[in-house]
Amino acid sequence: MNMMNTLFGLFGGLALFLFGMEMMSDSLQKAAGERMRYILGLLTKNPVMGVLAGAITTAVLQSSSATTVMVIGFVSAGLMNLPQAISIILGANIGTTITAQIIAFKISDYIYPIVFIGFLIAFIAKKEVIKNVGNTLLGFGILFIGIETMGSTMEPLANSPVFVDAIGKVADIPILGLLLGTVMTVVVQSSSAVIAVLQNFAAQAAPDGVSSILGLQGAIPILLGSNIGTTITALLACIGQPKDAKRTAAAHSVFNITGSLVFMFFIPAFAKAVAFVSPSGYEVNIISREIANAHTAFNLINTLIWLPLIWLMVKIVMWLIPDKDTEVKEVRAQFLDVNVMNQPLFALHLVSKEIINYTKQLEKLLSDVKAAMLDSSLENLDVADETVKLVRNIHDDIHNYLLGLFASGNMNEEQSAHSTELMYIVEDLERISKCMMELLESAREKTLKNFEFSKKAMEEITESFEVITVMYLESVHSVMYGDKESAADLQQYKKRIAKLEKNVRKNHKKRIKEGNCKPEFTNIFASIFHSMERLGENCGNITDSVAEDVYLKYLPER
Repeated sequence: MNMMNTLFGLFGGLALFLFGMEMMSDSLQKAAGERMRYILGLLTKNPVMGVLAGAITTAVLQSSSATTVMVIGFVSAGLMNLPQAISIILGANIGTTITAQIIAFKISDYIYPIVFIGFLIAFIAKKEVIKNVGNTLLGFGILFIGIETMGSTMEPLANSPVFVDAIGKVADIPILGLLLGTVMTVVVQSSSAVIAVLQNFAAQAAPDGVSSILGLQGAIPILLGSNIGTTITALLACIGQPKDAKRTAAAHSVFNITGSLVFMFFIPAFAKAVAFVSPSGYEVNIISREIANAHTAFNLINTLIWLPLIWLMVKIVMWLIPDKDTEVKEVRAQFLDVNVMNQPLFALHLVSKEIINYTKQLEKLLSDVKAAMLDSSLENLDVADETVKLVRNIHDDIHNYLLGLFASGNMNEEQSAHSTELMYIVEDLERISKCMMELLESAREKTLKNFEFSKKAMEEITESFEVITVMYLESVHSVMYGDKESAADLQQYKKRIAKLEKNVRKNHKKRIKEGNCKPEFTNIFASIFHSMERLGENCGNITDSVAEDVYLKYLPER
């Protein structure tokens, strides 16, 4: 029964720790809001800035695995190349050590005041930002309650001869510690949680009352094993992803595995160096800080070694995962990645990029439809049909991705509001695509029935396509950058296309009377210009939204 109580206490404390860490991370992301967006601007800089971005992002997300999964998503989407991704991952391994450093602080006397203050702020606050600050404090407090629970549960284990003997074997045989740390991290899926358990367990006193039951040399192999185990999450996330995404996950594994194995040969010297830079005192009192310092030192030294050798890392992972000419990419959305959905700020960035891709495909569709209309051929129709399939797939993928973001519940009020705006933009673009598809059907009818329009009629169609193309490009520019001047300019084009349709009807009737155009062309001719006018109206709807500050706000490279 005592063993059951110990296990329940240990796992219960671990559950509180993980819950508190997730709560703190989610609330911190929401509280940070737009400030986190500027981290994206660092991602395309030099490797040192990439390391800094990775460290900051991981400090906020409280998980190197979350950062690595996000980076894999960016690489998969083509937003980041392999060397940039590797620099971010190097920084993520430094950022993840922040948790261990925080845990090493002795704040037992302040835990419940922190929990109470956090709850009070979250309960009373009306503004979402303030409420998220309160939830961050609350999560922080719960995290430490979990740590204290695990610590108190482990105290009786220090007096168990069987357990002490087992730990002695782990401490004396480093490879066992390495395997133990790896397995624990694979099971828990959090190296921070494993290191928290390690810090608490090592803080238990040996029979002499002043030494750690495990000691720093015994703790370091377990710590190194946790760094190996944390790579599993990234490896799982890259399943089904493009080659560069798999290489990014492989780089994370190579970094941690090679570093851990090399450090295994220098454990005594490494332990002495860590002890030298750590506070002095009885081992049992300072072991938690020593483990935190060892964790930071390992990742910092490993990063400094690999930073100038990123080119070598690229070659290694390219060798591990070579290119295959037979790889065929499915025609779907290019940038969206479900693995990034837990970080809504970055997910919205991907959505914005995908909307831009959507607009480019619609521009191609308009060009394909024009070609099919002006130069009647089955080949032109086939090309346009392929573009239609792609456009439909991209729309469906964006729509479903945004619904998934709403369902995740991870967005703050500002992000939720912007997601709604993006949904409206996407639906406006879909209406534009439907007008293009109506024009394509008119082109199909013209081709299949071998209709020969008069030269003057074809000139009017060509002019209308030119005006519509300019209108579409202006509307896309305005919604990308929130350009209200472009939105205002569009009004003159709307008047021009309306005037064109009016004149076309008049000219068509005149040509029929003069015998230059056939009466049976009237329906298809009217359909073409009616679709043109509706297409112009829908372009205008997009720019009307821009006047209300609806545009792609999550594009920091503007």
